[in-house]
Amino acid sequence: MKWLALCAFLLVSPALAQAPAPAPAPAPASATLPDVEPTGFQARMQPEQVLLGEPFVYELVITHPADQRYELELPPDLGDFELLSQARTPPEAGKEPAVTTFRLKLSAFNLGMLTLPELPFLVSSAQEGPRRFVAPARTLEVASTLPQDAEAEGADLKDIQPPTEVAIRSWTLLWWLLGLLGAIVVGLVAWRLFEKYRNRPQAEVKPLLPLDVRTRQALDTLKSEDLPAQGRVKDFYFRLSEIIRGYLGERYGFDALECTSSELMVALRRKQPLKFPEDGLMRFVSESDLVKYARAESSPESCREALAFGYELLDKTWPPLVPPLPEAASVSHASGPRVS
Repeated sequence: MKWLALCAFLLVSPALAQAPAPAPAPAPASATLPDVEPTGFQARMQPEQVLLGEPFVYELVITHPADQRYELELPPDLGDFELLSQARTPPEAGKEPAVTTFRLKLSAFNLGMLTLPELPFLVSSAQEGPRRFVAPARTLEVASTLPQDAEAEGADLKDIQPPTEVAIRSWTLLWWLLGLLGAIVVGLVAWRLFEKYRNRPQAEVKPLLPLDVRTRQALDTLKSEDLPAQGRVKDFYFRLSEIIRGYLGERYGFDALECTSSELMVALRRKQPLKFPEDGLMRFVSESDLVKYARAESSPESCREALAFGYELLDKTWPPLVPPLPEAASVSHASGPRVS
């Protein structure tokens, strides 16, 4: 075993000797520039007592001539501190001397007396050219967030422990059971509603009365209301016109309610109805249009004649004429023995 370990060491050692050394961290761009001192410099912590892991603000206030501009060049490694954010407040325009404020939001992840490293600044000026200013390092004490008696109470900080299995209570099975129970309840309610709807007695649908019966009932109702005696002549003609037009449209198969007066007469002439009182209808249509749209006056006698024409039209055009059966059909359907 010792011989094998010696051989492995001899094989690995040349490779380790030829491996490149890690590259040093790049120096700030202002490291070779001449130094400059500001007119004034202040640094303070907010809050003054820094606690482990809690953020604090490191504020740097630099007073300098107005023609100088200060830019912070943070080092890549802040040691025991972590940078959370940074902000720069530029000086007010035209104010002499100028004041530039930098605020670094940091947090410490170690206890005890810690040193915040130096912070270099690149200073640019039109008269003197680029220079640098280095804010001195600052030592501060980082306290624990635990109370002073934490160690005595057994609540002191512990080292990192290896992963440990933690049992987590799962409600998956319970949710599945509740979902199944809810589905059963919904199904039962739906079934009951379906049975209730299926067994519900259907409303009786009354058969539609024949056209002549419905038209005569409408004329009788209009006659019983006696609208002309109430001074409602226009309403009377509107109602009577709808009754007559509705009857004609259903009787001869066209939309008489949407026809103008001339379109109504043209449609009826195309139908060529037998025993149709065309002259009486033309007089009624003309008189009805004058009362409805021209605000013409109509006497009670004229209203009675118009209503009488409605009954006359119904009597002359109903019932529909049934065409006679062909002679062959009547012979074939006659009762008794057939004679060849």
